[in-house]
Amino acid sequence: MFAQESVLRLDAQAIDYIIIALYFVFVLGIGYLAKRAVSNSLDFFLSGRSLPAWVTGLAFISANLGAIEIMGMSANGAQYGMPTVHYFWIGAIPAMLFLGVVMMPFYYGSKVRSVPEFMLRRFGKPAHLVNAISFAVAQVLIAGVNLFLLATIVNVLLGWPIWVSTIVAAVIVLSYITLGGLSAAIYNEVLQFFVIVAALLPLTIVGLHRVGGWQGLVDKVTAAPNGGAEQLSAWPGNQLSGFDNSFLSVIGLVFGLGFVLSFGYWTTNFVEVQRAMASKNMSAARRTPIIGAFPKMFIPFIVIIPGMIAAVAVPELQAVKAGTGSEVTYNDALLLLMRDLLPNGMLGLAITGLLASFMAGMAANLSSFNTVMTYDLLERYVIKDRSDGFYLRTGRWVTVIGTLIAVGTAAIASGYSNLMDYLQQLFSFFNAPLFATFILGMFWKRMTATAGWVGLVSGTSTAVLVFILSETGVINLPGQGASFVGAGAAFVVDIVVSVAVSMVTRPKADEDLKGLVYSLTPKADRTEAAQAGDHGWYRRPTLLAGIALAMTVVLNIVFG
Repeated sequence: MFAQESVLRLDAQAIDYIIIALYFVFVLGIGYLAKRAVSNSLDFFLSGRSLPAWVTGLAFISANLGAIEIMGMSANGAQYGMPTVHYFWIGAIPAMLFLGVVMMPFYYGSKVRSVPEFMLRRFGKPAHLVNAISFAVAQVLIAGVNLFLLATIVNVLLGWPIWVSTIVAAVIVLSYITLGGLSAAIYNEVLQFFVIVAALLPLTIVGLHRVGGWQGLVDKVTAAPNGGAEQLSAWPGNQLSGFDNSFLSVIGLVFGLGFVLSFGYWTTNFVEVQRAMASKNMSAARRTPIIGAFPKMFIPFIVIIPGMIAAVAVPELQAVKAGTGSEVTYNDALLLLMRDLLPNGMLGLAITGLLASFMAGMAANLSSFNTVMTYDLLERYVIKDRSDGFYLRTGRWVTVIGTLIAVGTAAIASGYSNLMDYLQQLFSFFNAPLFATFILGMFWKRMTATAGWVGLVSGTSTAVLVFILSETGVINLPGQGASFVGAGAAFVVDIVVSVAVSMVTRPKADEDLKGLVYSLTPKADRTEAAQAGDHGWYRRPTLLAGIALAMTVVLNIVFG
């Protein structure tokens, strides 16, 4: 079922296993303690809306520090180099700031329990059903990515078969999510954030020392086959985008990645939004993604740089880069670097960091999956009007089922040599059209309920069509160009179809759209001014967002 097991084997010793074991004791302990605070379904699914901004802010960024960020971005760093920073500085931070400043007031102020529930209030049941089903499917597919990589770590550490490693890894994550729900996930994500940084920062420092510092890395990347100077600057990023023309590459990165894929992911993906919804008030909810933006802008230095180092310092990856063949793939970049550079003890910490990242990603997928499946699908359409305790128990069982499905979807992830290709393709299917529907519906009161679901289906179908045309060779878009083009096409088609359908169908009355459409929502309902106890300058969302945006612009200039 799974791909051939990795030839890589890490030489872990007793000290490494002790560090890993201590980490798992902490993880399961947090799950047990969080269980004591779960008395109803709101506690289980949304932490009772009681958490401070710094906790939800770190959890917000840690939930994204899964396979996508760690292995996927280091693989991209090894394959494409510095243009990979676009996934952070162009493809994340502007959208995170937009979520905090503009969109969180609507999510949090409406007191919805999920993003699909917001769709229900704005567009009605058909759009809600399409969104809830597509989101649930996406989460078990992405959970499979995290689970496959988590199993890979167990495989190379212990030598267990991949399928055994997959099941063991799934049981560990399932245990603490089932016990403590979202609170267990969030507090573990805060712990995992610090563990991940503590693991990857030393690896980066040791790796740079091995290649002769930054200048040594520059020289080696410049001289590498399929590398060159273009991998040392962020723009125009032709290899990453798949376009030979530099102008088209920039347009593809800015519009396809920076606007459609990025805003689609960060502003409508309930995995992330759920963390902000767990905040204690509106101001904390708005600050959650903005606080997360500050560590986010520096993550490339401990994820992408090690990938670039591995590509020029590890013989097996040098063979992959030269196209001469190897039993490893770009996804193995971090593991190979850890194998070659880290002494025992530090190796255990690095392995723990990787385990933490995959568990954070999978737990985020599962905690959002169980919320949408329970609240938006089962309670809404299948088993209605039951007690709160029933839905709490149902949520736990849904978590078990989602984990079992993820074990199956891990097999799909195992077939990709660069998991970012797979992930970006999924985002073009599910997130790009959803963002188009959201942004049009939030700023155009004339958009109708029928347009909501017809636009979603049309946009998703367009992205799937682009994928099929790329896979069959009708259009030639190497790298991640197919997902960029698919996302852009899905966005445009969704907008055009939604506008056309809206013009021939009846919109909702204005009074039914208060709190759902920007122009019809009073300013006091969508700002932090009405919140008590959050008046310090460092707690002003718009000011914090401005500082984060300015820092991101500077980083783009320095490394552009």
